Amino acid sequence: MNMLAPPQLQIAGARLLPNSEQIYRAIRSAPTNLAAADPFTAHVLACAITIGLTEALEEGGALSFSLGLDRASLEALTAQWAPGARHFFALHAEPHERVLDEEETQLYELLARFKSDTTPLCSWIVSIVARRAMSPRHLWQDLGLIDRSELTKLMAQWFPALTAANIDNMKWKKFFYRKLCELEGFSLCAAPTCRECGDFDNCFGAEDGVSMLARLSHP
Repeated sequence: MNMLAPPQLQIAGARLLPNSEQIYRAIRSAPTNLAAADPFTAHVLACAITIGLTEALEEGGALSFSLGLDRASLEALTAQWAPGARHFFALHAEPHERVLDEEETQLYELLARFKSDTTPLCSWIVSIVARRAMSPRHLWQDLGLIDRSELTKLMAQWFPALTAANIDNMKWKKFFYRKLCELEGFSLCAAPTCRECGDFDNCFGAEDGVSMLARLSHP
C-alpha cells in the first residue's frame, strides 16, 4: 500500500482512514536532515503527530488542536521534522491561533519555566506535552510513545531540572500538579509524607499499558 496516500484511502468502494502505522511510516520514511541527525526527537515528534492526526481524522478535528500548536508552529514543525505528515491534513484548514483553558495554561507555564532552551523546537515540545497531558491516559500513552522509558528520556532531554526534581520517579502527571501546588505555596495532599499515604500507588505505581499507536494500528 502507498504509505504517502491521501487522508482517505479508496479501497473496494469504501473510504477508509489511514491507520497510525501508515501515518508513522510515512513520516519516518523520508527523514529531513534534522530528523536524521536526531532520530529520538524525530521519533517522539512522529509519535505525537501520528496520534494527533489519528484523532483529528477520526473526529473531524484539527491536528493543531490535538498538538496544542498554532498554524505557523505546525507548519514549521512539519516542514523541519515531518514533511510526510502533510499528506494527511490540509495546512490551510488549520486554525491560526491556539486556545488554552486555565488548567492547560498553568501546565504550559510550568513546563516553559523548566524547559532546556529557548529554541522553537523546545517551545513546540512544551506545547505538545501540555496539550497531550490533558488526555486521560498515562502521559507516555497520550504522546503515542512506546513505553514510559521514552517519556523519561524525553523529559530528561527537554526538561532536565524538572526531571532532576522528580527524585522518587512519581508519575509525570501527578508530579506536574505537585509542582504547581508547590509554586502556589500550598498542597492538595493531606498525607504527611508520600510513604505514609494510603494512595501511594496512584502516584508512584507502575504505568503499564499498551502504546496507543499499537492499539490504533491493530483494532
